[in-house]
Amino acid sequence: MSNRRVKDIAYDADDVEDYDDDDDYAQDEELSPEDQEQMRQGKIKVREALGNAYSVPDREIEDALWNYYYDISKTVSYLKDQFQPVRPKQQKQPSRFDQAVAAVQAPQAKKSDTPWLNVPPHLQAEITVEPLFPRAGLLGGSSGGRKPSKLAQLAAARKKKEEEKKAQEVASQSAQPSQPSSNALSLLDRLEGRAPPSRPFTRGTSPSESSLQPIETQESEATETQPQPQNVERGPDQRQSESETTLENTNRETLRAAPSSFALTMTGLYAKAGQSSSIWRPEPTSIFPIPGYDNQHVTEANRAFLGPSPDDVVEQAQTKGKKGNTEKHSKKADESAGGAVQAVADLSVQDAPKVKSKNLDVIAEFKKSNMKNTASFVVVGHIDHGKSTLMGRLLLDLQVINQRTIDKLRKEADTIGKSSFALAWIMDQTSDERSRGVTVDVATHAFETAKTRFTILDAPGHRDFVPNMIAGTSQADFAILVLDASPDSFESGLRGQTKEHALLLRALGVARVVVAVNKMDAVAWDRARFEDVHQQMKAFFVTAGFSAANLTFVPCAGLTGDNIVRAAPKETASWYEGPTLVNALDDAEPAERSLEKPLRMSVADVFRGGVTNPLSITGRIDAGTLQVGDQILVQPAGETAVIKGIEADGEGETSADWAVAGMLPVLHLAEIDPVHLRVGDVVCSPTNSPIRNVRALEVKILAFEHVLPQLVDVHRGRMHVPGRVSELLAVLDAKTGLEGKKKKLRVVQPGSMAKVRVELERALPLEIPGRLVLRAEGKTIAAGLIDAVVG
Repeated sequence: MSNRRVKDIAYDADDVEDYDDDDDYAQDEELSPEDQEQMRQGKIKVREALGNAYSVPDREIEDALWNYYYDISKTVSYLKDQFQPVRPKQQKQPSRFDQAVAAVQAPQAKKSDTPWLNVPPHLQAEITVEPLFPRAGLLGGSSGGRKPSKLAQLAAARKKKEEEKKAQEVASQSAQPSQPSSNALSLLDRLEGRAPPSRPFTRGTSPSESSLQPIETQESEATETQPQPQNVERGPDQRQSESETTLENTNRETLRAAPSSFALTMTGLYAKAGQSSSIWRPEPTSIFPIPGYDNQHVTEANRAFLGPSPDDVVEQAQTKGKKGNTEKHSKKADESAGGAVQAVADLSVQDAPKVKSKNLDVIAEFKKSNMKNTASFVVVGHIDHGKSTLMGRLLLDLQVINQRTIDKLRKEADTIGKSSFALAWIMDQTSDERSRGVTVDVATHAFETAKTRFTILDAPGHRDFVPNMIAGTSQADFAILVLDASPDSFESGLRGQTKEHALLLRALGVARVVVAVNKMDAVAWDRARFEDVHQQMKAFFVTAGFSAANLTFVPCAGLTGDNIVRAAPKETASWYEGPTLVNALDDAEPAERSLEKPLRMSVADVFRGGVTNPLSITGRIDAGTLQVGDQILVQPAGETAVIKGIEADGEGETSADWAVAGMLPVLHLAEIDPVHLRVGDVVCSPTNSPIRNVRALEVKILAFEHVLPQLVDVHRGRMHVPGRVSELLAVLDAKTGLEGKKKKLRVVQPGSMAKVRVELERALPLEIPGRLVLRAEGKTIAAGLIDAVVG
C-alpha cells in the first residue's frame, strides 16, 4: 500500500450540491400510476397473508414490497421475522381468596343505600380479634377455657346460689317473664370470665384497645355505647326493663375466685384501693411476670426471696458457732484477702515500678572490663560468587556450627537437588532464600577468635537487593569482597555488582577491604589466575580512592575449606605464603570507638524478645554509650522509651548492664508503643544533643552516573525515603574539594564530584557528616557526605 500523501482536491460548489441532491431526489421521487396500483394490490395480499395476528404499519409493508420488487412471499416472510404476532391476553384464573372475596362482596350490592353510621342491627357484624398472647390466668382462680380448680368450683357454686336467689326476687317483682333467663345468661358469662358481646368497634377505637380493657369497663361501656336503630318505637315496659338491666350490670360483682397465697406470692397480685377485693391486678414488681402486663420492680411480697435462704441461715449459724483458732484464722484470711483486692484495685499502669538506672560510669566500666576487641564486617560481591558458602565453611571449621547440623542441612539440600548449598544454608535460613538459592536480606552470625569477637553481616549480591547491601554495609567496620576465580566468572562479576559494591563501600566510609579470591579449586590453584585477578582489582580499588595498604588479597576455596581456617595444602598452593582468611581478619586493626560523642544507634530490626520482653530492637551503636534504665529518644517519631534490659555482644558480668559504640546489642524497651518504631530509625539521648529531623540538605557527592535535577531514592543505612535533586550547586575539585568557577551547572558527569541540594519527601533524622546514597531506576547514581542542613 502506498505511503504517499493524498493531495487536496478542489471541488466546485455546484458539484458538491449536485452530489448531495442525488439522495434527496431519489427519496422524493413519486411512484408511477402502474407502481401505485401494484403497490395497492400487494398491500392487500400481504394483509391477507399476515391476518389479524400481526399489527404492521402500512409504511413498513410498502418499504418491504419496494425492496423485494413486489414479491409477496418474501415480503410476508420478512415482516413475520420483524414483528411479533399479537397474542390475546389470557384471563387469570381467580384464586380461592378472590372467590371468597367475591362471595362476601356480592350481598353488599344490595346495601349500597345503607347510610353511614346508621346501620340497622340485623346488618351489624361483630369483629373478633385474637390476642397476641393468651389471656392471663391466676394460679388459684379460673381462666376462660381451662378447667377450674376445686376452690374455684366451690366459690362458683356459692355465688351461683346467691345469684339464683337474687334472680328469683327480681323475677317475682318484674312483669316481664324473660328477665330471669337473661340474668342467668349474664351470670354464666360472668362465671366464664368473658364480656357479653354487647358492642362492635366504634370509630376511633382500635380492636386491640377494646380487647385489652378490663372486663368491668367493657361491660359498662358496652351498655352505654350500644348503638340503637333510629326511628324504632319502644314501649314503656321495654324501656323499664332495659334500665333495670343496665343498673344491675353496673353494680354486679365479678364472680371470679380470689387467687391463692402461692399465686399472690409468685405473681405479686394486689387489689386497688376503693375497688372490690375480687378485682386483682398484677403488681408491677412481680418476680414472675404475667404476659400482657408490665413488670419492672420487685413487690413487697417477693422481697423475701432477696434475703438468704433457710440453708444459708443454717450455714451462717454453724459458722458463727465455731470458736477458737478457726475464727481468728478466718479473720486473718479475710483481712489478707481484702488487702490483696484493694492492692489490685489501686494498681495502675502509671504506678508500675519503673526501671531504675545504676548510674554507672560506662566508659570506666568498659576500660576495666578487659573485653576482647569487637568488630563487624560485611560480606559483599557478585551473585553466585560463593559468599554464603564461604561464611558457612568458616563457621563450621571454627566449630561454631556442629557436624550434626551440617549433616541435617546436607540431607535437606539433597532432597531438592541442591547438595552444594548445605554450607550456604547456615547463613540463608529463610525458606524463600533456600528455594531461590540467593541471599535476600542481611544475615548475621557471630564467632570469636583468640583476639577478636566478630559479627558477620552477609549481604545479598543480586542487583535487586542493593538497598539491603547498603543497610549491611552501614553497620560494618570493614568488608570482605568475595570474587569468583573460575573462568569468565570474575569478568562477568566485574561488569555486574562487583564494581558497584566496591564503590558503595568507599562511599559509605569502609576503608579496609579483605579481597577473598574464592573457588581457587576450580582453577587448580593456578597462580597466574590469582595474579591476574589481584592486579585488576588492585588497580580498580586505587582508582576508586582506597589505600593500597588497606587491601588484603587471600586465595581460598569455600567448598573444600582450603586457606580459610587451615592453610592450603603445599602440594596445591606451594606458591602462596600469605595469611589465611581468619588470620587476615584478626590482623585488621580495631575501629576507633566514639565513646565520648552523643548517643547514636541505627535500628536494624524490631521484634518481640519474649514474654517478659514484648518489644525489642537491635542495631549498631555508632557513637556514645547506654545502660539499663536510660531514657532514649526514637527519631523520626519523636517518642521516648526506657531501656529495660540489654543483651550485649561482650563478655563479663556487666555486659548486660551497658553497651558502647561499635557493639550490636539487643535493647529491651518499655513505655513506648510499637507503632512508633521502624527499621532504620535512629536512637539518641533526649537531653544530650538529640538528632533532629530535616527535609532539605546540601550533599557533596561522587557521581557514578549522570546526575541531573531528578527524582531519586535517598538511602541512609536501612532507612530510605523518596526525594529529588532540586538543584546542582557547584562542581568540586577532586583533589582540593573546593568549588569550581562554573556557575550554571546542568549535569554532573560520571566520576565527578559536585555539591547538590536534595529535598526529601518526609523528614528524616540526619546530621553532618552523615553518609547518603542516591539511587534512581534501580541504579546507584551517586553517594556522598552531608555538607549542610537547610531545613
